[in-house]
Amino acid sequence: MAQGTAAEVMERADAGPGALTARAAGRSGREDRSAGIAPDGWRRFTVDVWITDLNAVEFGIYRRSRNRAKSRQFSTDMDIFAEVTEEGQRTGLIGYREDLWKNNTGMDKRLAFKLFSDTLNWRATMELMVGRSLQLTLGARGLPVTAYAVNTHEDNSIVYLERSANKWPLMPENFSFFIVRDGGPVFYRLRHDLVSVGGDYTLLDERNRKVGHIDGRLFSLGGYWKGRVRAEHADRKLMAVMKLFAGTIGFNSACRRHMVRLWADVRAGRLEPKLDRHEAEYYLNPRRVR
Repeated sequence: MAQGTAAEVMERADAGPGALTARAAGRSGREDRSAGIAPDGWRRFTVDVWITDLNAVEFGIYRRSRNRAKSRQFSTDMDIFAEVTEEGQRTGLIGYREDLWKNNTGMDKRLAFKLFSDTLNWRATMELMVGRSLQLTLGARGLPVTAYAVNTHEDNSIVYLERSANKWPLMPENFSFFIVRDGGPVFYRLRHDLVSVGGDYTLLDERNRKVGHIDGRLFSLGGYWKGRVRAEHADRKLMAVMKLFAGTIGFNSACRRHMVRLWADVRAGRLEPKLDRHEAEYYLNPRRVR
């Protein structure tokens, strides 16, 4: 039997158990990218960060236990801090592992964000890769380089989003990633706008064309970001990356400071590097004998 093409192999690798066939999955992706598109050809969303924890999702004596029953991804330290709206309706919620970030130190201090549906069904996770980030920061001689892994509920492939180490002082930062789509990689870059007062980022494709934007609102108390993506790119996976990235903007500076402290402690011999077992799973050899 003839071997499949590289594109077919990539499609099979990206499909989970019981997934659609490659042809049907392609149709599904095109249909998905056409959903919720405005007449001007953009798909829009907003991420609204709440000021306090007094919200309908978490408030109440038994609320957290009910939320954990709905999704095993809703851990005991999960703090829902933002809502996602599309076309005037709330379609998602964003939370993070509060204890991991606030109560830990050293390489145990990690960021883990999760995107849920409005009914608290898990949709995607975005985690700071401390080991990979420290490696890149050491290579950049102390310039903080953060790396994230984005895992969506519908795919076996992981999206790795990394801050560029090629950065001049006072110049905007860039994050890059790619998504496997229709059997091949599609490359993207999130560039911090040079003139930005609210955390604005422009999404560029591999040919440096503007295909999306995240616009932060000035003077918002908690944080408010409006996002848009061109229709031909706006599948569920890219939209999940954009929503989660918007939710992490408020943590960006603190995360960079964390990596600089780790870099300094490792160089001075004050810290012995180690990996959390959950993060270590991202580095497993996919071709190992099982």
